[in-house]
Amino acid sequence: MTKVARTPLPKTFFVANTMEIFERLAWYGFFTLSSLYMTSPILQGGLGFSEQERGLLQGMIPFFLYLVPVLTGALADRYGYRKMFLLAYAIMSPCYFLLGQVDSFAGFFIAFMGVALGAACFKPVVTGTVARTTDETNRGLGFGIFYMMVNIGGFLGPFIAGYVRAISWDWVFIMSSFWIAVNFIPALLFYQEPTDQAKQKGKPLKAVLSDIQEVLGNLRFAILFFGSLVILMAYGAKWLTGNETLLIYLGWFVGHYLWDLSANTQKNRPWYRQKITVGNKPFVIYLLILSGFWMVYQQIFITLPIYIRDFVDTSDLVAILAQYPQLLKFFAHVELNALQTELLRLSQAVSNGEINVKHAYFELVHLKVMVPINELAQGLTSISIDPAKASELAQSWGNQHRQVNPEYLIGLNFLSIVLLQIIVSRFIERFQALPVLVGGTVILALGTALGGIAHGMIMGGIMVLTSILVFSIGEMVASPKSQEYVASFAPQDKKAMFMGYYFVSSAIGFLLAGPLSGYLYSEVAKQAGRPDLMWFIIGGFGLLTAIGLVLFNKFSASKLVEQQITQSPVEEARV
Repeated sequence: MTKVARTPLPKTFFVANTMEIFERLAWYGFFTLSSLYMTSPILQGGLGFSEQERGLLQGMIPFFLYLVPVLTGALADRYGYRKMFLLAYAIMSPCYFLLGQVDSFAGFFIAFMGVALGAACFKPVVTGTVARTTDETNRGLGFGIFYMMVNIGGFLGPFIAGYVRAISWDWVFIMSSFWIAVNFIPALLFYQEPTDQAKQKGKPLKAVLSDIQEVLGNLRFAILFFGSLVILMAYGAKWLTGNETLLIYLGWFVGHYLWDLSANTQKNRPWYRQKITVGNKPFVIYLLILSGFWMVYQQIFITLPIYIRDFVDTSDLVAILAQYPQLLKFFAHVELNALQTELLRLSQAVSNGEINVKHAYFELVHLKVMVPINELAQGLTSISIDPAKASELAQSWGNQHRQVNPEYLIGLNFLSIVLLQIIVSRFIERFQALPVLVGGTVILALGTALGGIAHGMIMGGIMVLTSILVFSIGEMVASPKSQEYVASFAPQDKKAMFMGYYFVSSAIGFLLAGPLSGYLYSEVAKQAGRPDLMWFIIGGFGLLTAIGLVLFNKFSASKLVEQQITQSPVEEARV
């Protein structure tokens, strides 16, 4: 068989990838630190939110971020990619700044939702550009390069944000706003529209919305499905008890069943008179299964940073860094004055019976020191007797029990992908997408479960880095292939729209990931004292996802390909 020459990648491909770097600098600079920021005490510059509030925000807001691209991707195909890029930046830049200016739950929710709306305009357009500027000869490599660019921004963002948060948390959000503003330059000066606007403008918006219904399902299906997820999220956020959730679900499904009995099968009826219908069933099944992958994947950003902060002793890494004082100061900086002030406050609170020593331990780790509870109890008692001891203990514990910033350890995930993604993509491009996706999901689940072993280990820092590296290998194998698979069967005139559909799986994954993180971290890790079990449970969800993908590959994948082949001529005629 003759090997087909790889088509060179055009300039627009690289312009889009450059904008992706800056957008990821902004997002990961904020999001990787968001768990730390939201749960840090107000006195330490954070928001003081509970684990449930954190989980709710990290589930609901990104859910809309990854759901709205179903519409914004279709609008980009209709009105042009550059316009959607500019709209995204005009929304995101001020909203990132506002995130650092609000301190209430409602204010943070609104600003965060603004960021999500802007990102929802951006995401399907940048992936649609990659899909439109690649073909069968270079698509695997193109998405591999794209994923590498994602992680260049992901690697640099937390490092820069981690450095400036030592100045003030405000600077984290100022930098994110700045990175987005930079993107106006390539969008205005260098980006060339990859769509055929003459054809796209001839297609009415009503037809675009009709395409969405044909692929995913009608509005009745959307209400049933996403309403079910919102009920589950409300349970995870502890807005509902278990019994209340079961009763609401019973009423929800019975109500839709009765509604369906009175509905009509004719598509030209008003939406509320139609029966529940699913559009492209194999594709919808693929998205639902893939949401399990994203639910597990997101835990490295929303759960792992606070897990490292609270439960992983990284003093082994501190000992290695001690040979390089400047690196030690950067990666494991402790503000001694703030530590001394906090020790005085905690000593008084414990002696007055306001909190116990365990609570004081979880307060102190926010300042990047992890003092064993017995030693902490003795120290706080001595400070209550002689407040002058606070200075001495701050100096001693700041050196002896200092910890590496969690966001810097998460940076290994991004760095490994930057260094290895092209190699991995070149290796796996010869294989079919779905089997590779299954293998990558299994590796990712294994890396997740390994994170639980880091708790209580003498070499906890090394172990958590190992788990991040294994996790990253699974991500490198699976994530680009999951996008490449969709791009392989998406109609040429609907690339951005189908890539928008792809993000529905991320939306569902996020919606489940946030409340899952909040519940497991509060009830299993902290209340039950089993942070290791928390990670084993999360890894188990990853294995269930891999099994689901195996069954999909066996029973539904061929139907999806056949469906696209038979529909292609019709779709071409409609354009």
